[in-house]
Amino acid sequence: MAMHPESPRDLKSLSDRTRSGMSDVLAGQRPGWRSKLLFVGPAIIASVAYIDPGNYATNIQAGAGYGYTLLWVVLLANLIAMLFQALSARLGIVTGRNLAELSRDHFPRPVVWIMWVISEIAAMATDLAEFLGGAIGLSLLFNLPLIVGMAITAIITYAILIFERHGFRPIELVIGAMVGIIGLCYLAEMLIAPVDWGAAIAGMMQPALPDSVALTISVGIIGATVMPHAIYLHSGLTQGRATIRTDSERRKLLRFSNIEVVVALAVAGMINMAMVMMAASAFHQGNPDVAEIETAYHTLTPLLGAAAAGMFLASLIASGISSSVVGTMAGQIIMQGFLRVHVPIWLRRLVTMAPAFAVVAAGVNATQALVLSQVVLSIALPVPMIALLIFSGRKDIMGAFKVGPVLWTLAGLGSAIVLGLNFVLLGDTFGLHLPFLAD
Repeated sequence: MAMHPESPRDLKSLSDRTRSGMSDVLAGQRPGWRSKLLFVGPAIIASVAYIDPGNYATNIQAGAGYGYTLLWVVLLANLIAMLFQALSARLGIVTGRNLAELSRDHFPRPVVWIMWVISEIAAMATDLAEFLGGAIGLSLLFNLPLIVGMAITAIITYAILIFERHGFRPIELVIGAMVGIIGLCYLAEMLIAPVDWGAAIAGMMQPALPDSVALTISVGIIGATVMPHAIYLHSGLTQGRATIRTDSERRKLLRFSNIEVVVALAVAGMINMAMVMMAASAFHQGNPDVAEIETAYHTLTPLLGAAAAGMFLASLIASGISSSVVGTMAGQIIMQGFLRVHVPIWLRRLVTMAPAFAVVAAGVNATQALVLSQVVLSIALPVPMIALLIFSGRKDIMGAFKVGPVLWTLAGLGSAIVLGLNFVLLGDTFGLHLPFLAD
């Protein structure tokens, strides 16, 4: 993205011009495919949740341990994610309010307080994984202490968050550029790594679970796919982004939103599949036990060369920084929605990154901290997921845009799969006896 000096007025007008252009398109006054790009943004930001550092370790473990066998799990997880992000975007477009605000106004007060506390804990756990991922990448790339990498990550993410003061469009472009960097890095990885494309296609199309460990990894992949903060965030990103005058324009906006969700999450899904394929081609034959980000980096250099290892770290840094920014944005939506309290960006950034510094200062292994953060997210996930299902099916809230029975049933089935697998993950994590996970 070209960087050149722009005044705050110019940056603010960028969002104004985007909103005005969207109004013209919705009114049928601005034809052409290029005008449709004005609607691109919310789903790209939300898609960062699906390519954050928490996904790296799981995908590496899947590819190293089982080759291409578990690619179908990544595909299934991505399809479920598309459905829920589309529902979240729909909620914001139809009601003009986000999921946290609707929860505050329609649920009993004790339930609202419980939802807020759980959601805040989830936001901190999310940022822990994302913040640590960026810091690990920087520390490995530049041979820095992890705490120094964290400090650099904090400064960069705060600098990006400042763009939000100038409206929605500048930060959408910045995050979009980050996603582009991650995608290009893994495209290059696919050209370097000796991928067995026949086995990869078979792994996507032929569901298989070779043993109990593969089931546990699959649970981790799906259970960490639909993120609590992404569900809250997407409904907030779409509310008020475009000026809607009629139901006809709202339907048109929903079509654009659904297309963007499918495309953005398809890209995120392909990046996740590329992670698994890279690990499968590089590690499965000789290093099937590779499971940590640091080990993967050090092992990649002799196997595929310094360029492949460097691109792996570049994508990890872009993932950690962009997802940390997105996590802070989600935290703002959660707190403002539930409590009607405006929180300055610097304070929100400080609150969400404090646990990460505390974990590193206490000497906890970074990869272990990433795993623990995913467990916390698994506990918190039912809160926004169930709330989204309830509101999407209520005619008094959605009106003529209430989700139909077929789509609502699919969403219910998807939530049952994700929540059920989350419970399996939690049970396995806490040492409960699960016969179907026994060796």
